[in-house]
Amino acid sequence: MDDSERTELLQQVNRQSATVGATIPETVTIHGEELQLREFLIETRKVDRISAETSEIVSTAKRVFREERAKRVDRLKSDPLDREEAEQLADEIVGIDRALNALETIRHPDFGDESHSSTIEDHKRWLGFLEAVQ
Repeated sequence: MDDSERTELLQQVNRQSATVGATIPETVTIHGEELQLREFLIETRKVDRISAETSEIVSTAKRVFREERAKRVDRLKSDPLDREEAEQLADEIVGIDRALNALETIRHPDFGDESHSSTIEDHKRWLGFLEAVQ
């Protein structure tokens, strides 16, 4: 693979729209473990909101995905690769980007909403108390 092909692939994976319409690898190896990437993306789409307890796990997953993405981009930039290896690496990078996008779209609890609900409940209790006192 020559430098122009390498540059083209790097530009391709770093575009904002790189994940649109891209083929997602069935699996990707993260920290030596094979992850069923397509299945992960399907399952992640089903999650509407994460709990406070799960928030740390999601944050860790995002950090790991970012680290793995950076490693692959570095390999794509500097490792001696043939065209097929480079394209596979680019597909993995785009797949990781899709996973990151999926994790980013999961909503975290809105503490403002929780605070508002708590305030309303406090007012209801006070009103109930005042009615009982009358």
